[in-house]
Amino acid sequence: MLDASLNDVITGLTHFLNLMGGYVWGPLLLVLLVGTGLYLTIRLGALQFSLLPYALRLAFSRKQDDKSPGDISQFQALMTALAATIGTGNIAGVATAVVLGGPGAIFWMWISALIGMITKYAEGLLAIKYRFKDQNGEMSGGPMHYIERGLQMKWLAMSFAFFGMIAALGTGCSVQSNTVAHAFNDTFGVPHWITGLILSLVTALVVLGGIKKIARAASIIVPAMAALYITGGLILILCNLDKLLPALSLIVTDAFTGAAVAGGAMGTVIRYGVARGVFSNEAGLGTAPIAAAAAKTDIPVKQALVSMTGTFIDTIVVCSITGIALVMGGLYTKGATGAALTSQTFDALLPGPGGWIVTIGLIFFAYSTILGWSFYGEKCAQYLLGQRAIFPYKLIFICFVMLGTVVSLDLVWAVSDVFNGLMAFPNLIGIVLLSGVVINETKAYRKDLLNKTT
Repeated sequence: MLDASLNDVITGLTHFLNLMGGYVWGPLLLVLLVGTGLYLTIRLGALQFSLLPYALRLAFSRKQDDKSPGDISQFQALMTALAATIGTGNIAGVATAVVLGGPGAIFWMWISALIGMITKYAEGLLAIKYRFKDQNGEMSGGPMHYIERGLQMKWLAMSFAFFGMIAALGTGCSVQSNTVAHAFNDTFGVPHWITGLILSLVTALVVLGGIKKIARAASIIVPAMAALYITGGLILILCNLDKLLPALSLIVTDAFTGAAVAGGAMGTVIRYGVARGVFSNEAGLGTAPIAAAAAKTDIPVKQALVSMTGTFIDTIVVCSITGIALVMGGLYTKGATGAALTSQTFDALLPGPGGWIVTIGLIFFAYSTILGWSFYGEKCAQYLLGQRAIFPYKLIFICFVMLGTVVSLDLVWAVSDVFNGLMAFPNLIGIVLLSGVVINETKAYRKDLLNKTT
């Protein structure tokens, strides 16, 4: 009886949060997300396309700036941000988008990423522009600081920090551990609580060491896990090349009809494409600039360009592999969802190693995301509650890793959707109001770059 009552409460809460998520991710936020990106794209001359090769060279250059102020290198800052972005959203989130929004959701995921690259650029620039050293001698930056220091809007900065502190416990913690627990249970039959205990312990080993330890771990885990997943995905696609063009055609046509799954509901297709795209690449949420602020650089535009590449890598590369494979497999109408659907699809299209690629990728994606988001949540808690809140927040975060493994998957996704959207509002408002700073800094850098090459 008690279990039945608890299930009813969880079902009711999930339903309420899904309704709330529908309002949060309604027309206003979609217009703000896309509108901010389009406005900056026009004002900055679509630099996310013209300067992408240069940005990638900066990000992966062996010559990193070690003499400028900062706590970690630009590469480590990118890897920390990518650690938080390349997570279960790339596997489970994309699958959820395809199930709920249809194949066309992948198209809108691409569009949101291409526009989101310029938003991520603006976030990175403002993070460096308005960062400062805290009482521990570490760099602090991010939306709460550029909103307060650039706009003197303390209430708006506090609202971002509050939503970010809560979202870290959902998006960056519970969702990740929940997905790993399900994967271990489905593949190896491991009880969820055992996975939760192990994951909590290995999280504590790194998280309690601070940003430098997180950055070092991310710099090792992220390149390795991304290379494994991308290579495996490309092999899968090449082995099923006859299915590629029909899948791409379906993605594009369904994006404008919504007929495949969503019954012609265009708003549903766009909502899930944009929402899951933003969940994965975090463009507009305001999380990545918290990591960017720690980078060793004295030129805001350079770190902005490096930050921008994170959205490209996460969505245009990694999410595309998952999305295209899901549509090629055609199993999204069979009842499975989340990571289980991606695993079944990979196993069907690449028997033997396919399922293992997803399982291994999922474990490392989720773990790295937990590490990255722990830093985001910590900084938000520090802003709201002061230095003394950092250690208690870390302990709460580690407990939520465990909690996430034993609660409902639908519930943790619903919570994450709501708070992701709520985070985006103050951040996007801040970016729009500070867009003049972004434009002026970019113009000055481009002028200086031109003078150096002539």
